[in-house]
Amino acid sequence: MSDQRPKTVFIRKDTPLPRTSSIETEAFLPGWLLVRNLNRQEITREIEGAGWNFFYLAGQTKVTVFGRDGLRGLRRAVKTILVRQEGRKFNSLELTKVVSRRFLGIPFITVTGHSRHIQEGIALVAPKRFVLRMPALPLRPAISERQQPSPAAVSQ
Repeated sequence: MSDQRPKTVFIRKDTPLPRTSSIETEAFLPGWLLVRNLNRQEITREIEGAGWNFFYLAGQTKVTVFGRDGLRGLRRAVKTILVRQEGRKFNSLELTKVVSRRFLGIPFITVTGHSRHIQEGIALVAPKRFVLRMPALPLRPAISERQQPSPAAVSQ
């Protein structure tokens, strides 16, 4: 069993980043870039140092793919995580654990990842969109409009 990699971060292509960012990336999967020069802690310091936010979205995704612990297997695992996360609004993915094992001589890797999101504002959802998406609450009638007990019912 081995966990060889530090916490690796992937960023969706065309994700806005702070102007002062020194994040260097390389293509990994279509639409996704691998951060080459910084680990998760360094990325967090850099993004938050520029006044931006690097949100950690709750819940982890864990996948297992057959094959050796190499770039090819890692790509398949990351692709599977991204497919499982489809529909969630996030622009970054952090791999927190990569473990290589064998079962009956067959190699496989288990990869655990967490969705992350980089943005300038402090609210994860833009306030305008949040208000429009909130369900309308039924209005309670004012006290004067509520049914008042009849005087006969009160005297009994």
